[in-house]
Amino acid sequence: MSTIAASPGISGTASALRRLYFVRFVFAIAWALAMFTTASALGPVAVTLLVLYPLFDVAAAVVDARATRSTGSPALPYVNIAVSLITAIGVAVACASGIPAVLRVWGAWAVVAGLVQLIVGVTRRGMGGQWPMIISGGISVLAGASFILGASADNPTLTNAAGYAIPGGIFFLISAFRLGRAAKGN
Repeated sequence: MSTIAASPGISGTASALRRLYFVRFVFAIAWALAMFTTASALGPVAVTLLVLYPLFDVAAAVVDARATRSTGSPALPYVNIAVSLITAIGVAVACASGIPAVLRVWGAWAVVAGLVQLIVGVTRRGMGGQWPMIISGGISVLAGASFILGASADNPTLTNAAGYAIPGGIFFLISAFRLGRAAKGN
């Protein structure tokens, strides 16, 4: 069994990220369940949920940036804030054009956010608990490409976009548990 020699700064950062990751898990699962009920059409509830997800990502990235200031540069969380904010606006606009347009915007966001998540995970490896984030970032890139390709399918739906949140949430949960040792300073 390996131990992580954590400085007080890393311990505090790991603890803050751990709480954030638990919240992200709960939100992702709740959002996915709600989205599955509306994934066949772009009604008011679906549009609200589609805009809410990247806005929640903005809020999570703000918390992440604040939590990680003492242990490293928050530049990548700031990139994520900008990308997710642009995505929320883009999804709102795309909803007026239909599901294919939404899938293209959602897919582009998944690719860019996945790359950011992957890079953040790599830079935070020393803290521990980051392999799930690295894997999730890679999966997000692939999922984003599939959303963009799926937008051209006959009768595209938002079901895959709803399902996208579940593995991401599970990876946040796994990472939260794995950050436990670093949060305790072990």
